[in-house]
Amino acid sequence: MRKILCTLFALALLAAGRTDACTNVIVTPGASADGSSMVSYAADSHGLFGELYFRPAARFRAGTALAIREWDTGRPLGSIDQVARTWQTVGNINERQLIIGETTWGGREEQADPAGIMDYGSLIYITLQRASTAREAIQTIVDLAGRYGYPSEGETFSIADPKEAWVMDLVGKGAGQKGIVWVARRIPDGYICAHANQARITRFPLDDPENCLYAPDVISFAREQGWYEGEDKDFSFRDVYNPLDFGGARACDARAWSAFNILGKGTFTYEEDGREVSRPAADWLDYAMGYDLQGEMPLWIKPAAKVGVADVAYVMRDHYEGTPMDMTQDIGAGGNGLPYRWRPMSFEWEGKRYTNERAIATQQTGFWFVAQARAWLPDEVGALIWFGCDDAATSYLTPVYASTKAVPECLREGNGDMLHYSPTSQFWMCNRVANACYKMYDRMAPVARAAAEGFERDQLERGIPEMDAKLSKLVERGRIRKARKLMTKYTVETAQAQFAAWTKLEELLLVKFIDGNIKAQAADGSFLHTEYGPGFPDKLEYGGYNDIWKAAVARDPHSPVLESK
Repeated sequence: MRKILCTLFALALLAAGRTDACTNVIVTPGASADGSSMVSYAADSHGLFGELYFRPAARFRAGTALAIREWDTGRPLGSIDQVARTWQTVGNINERQLIIGETTWGGREEQADPAGIMDYGSLIYITLQRASTAREAIQTIVDLAGRYGYPSEGETFSIADPKEAWVMDLVGKGAGQKGIVWVARRIPDGYICAHANQARITRFPLDDPENCLYAPDVISFAREQGWYEGEDKDFSFRDVYNPLDFGGARACDARAWSAFNILGKGTFTYEEDGREVSRPAADWLDYAMGYDLQGEMPLWIKPAAKVGVADVAYVMRDHYEGTPMDMTQDIGAGGNGLPYRWRPMSFEWEGKRYTNERAIATQQTGFWFVAQARAWLPDEVGALIWFGCDDAATSYLTPVYASTKAVPECLREGNGDMLHYSPTSQFWMCNRVANACYKMYDRMAPVARAAAEGFERDQLERGIPEMDAKLSKLVERGRIRKARKLMTKYTVETAQAQFAAWTKLEELLLVKFIDGNIKAQAADGSFLHTEYGPGFPDKLEYGGYNDIWKAAVARDPHSPVLESK
């Protein structure tokens, strides 16, 4: 196995320039610790603002039109017919416990339909308003794209309800042809799936409608275009519509590999020829690093242990730590182990081209979440989204019930945007904390991470269980309005209290780590001071640099030598 010592490597790929990229993890009920379906999503884009989309349920008169704007840009695309009734949606979950996430993978340029109306973001959020189950969502997506046209690039969708979870690959048919070619596979209960900007479905069963759905022309369309000549049984969606290259593996599938590596605890347990087998995750390391594209990483694996919300959040905060792609362990991380590289991802130097790793956690995240569909609870209570803004590694998730009557002010749409700062916006406050941590990451980020995980742990162990019990009793008694009022109060007050705590955290980071110094604290959090007054720090330390940085500086001929032995 080839081993590299740093994250900079030569490349010959087109995908190296991908900078807006997302990651999803899908957990089936049988694989989760509490029996819920889960989907995680990091909406990564340099231009996406973190806010919580809120659309109350509504009824409409016949003939009502719905204006469509492209999610990424706000560009008007046209209008479609509105339906008579819509479900309430909060972020990427609706009141019926349907969850949808996505990652974009481009595809063949000739498959874009510039005249299409239903872009991928509109497909997600309109489908959430109209469908109540995963299977309904798949059909709704197909119908909308078929009727109105699909202008976006190739996508992989995560689609889950309380009973089952699906992964769906889709892409348009090109100019003048409405609709999409697609395939959707139900993830076996007890398994997990992950995808990250690379089509994941290769070969699929043609005669198993209970577990695999696909466009009638998914194969014939490829034949008509001259892209496939083999037998139907050997057809691979990924290989035809999004052929894997070095960048697709290293910048994209590597993140899915890392999610599997973490939740599988170094082992991939998966189905092969009708039987379950287990192999070390390292067997696919060369594949993930782009050195051997002949192998095929499993579409899903069985986790080593039942998966909880905290486990999925941990995955979403990953930078390949402990693997050969660890972004904290090379000179690009600087003297304080910063696991981020500023864009562009690639550069040229002395005739060679290089690129940086692209991990799950990244600096340009607009928002991220872990959403749960919980079958043992009434829909009004079971639909829950843990929502966060900005870089997952240094931000927190706050719980939001999908049947809430309002969203917190810190997450309200219109409370700031990418060009206008708002001191009451969670997105901007999380960015303040994250950007503070970037200057001395190995010392500062653990403080933010501990604060985030502590808050989430308290809500998982105490806040949500207590609220679930209260709300379920109210729903059972038919007191739905009171239940919604109570969950709204909890959702808003919890989010706003944590926002206030994050504001204080930013102040703490400034005082504690100002100018590269580290001020000591007592067990109660107060700063230690000398006997001469409360404003004189005691036991002051200096951050310094890690050994990787010291060694690099020592090798630089321009570095001054103080003493030579």
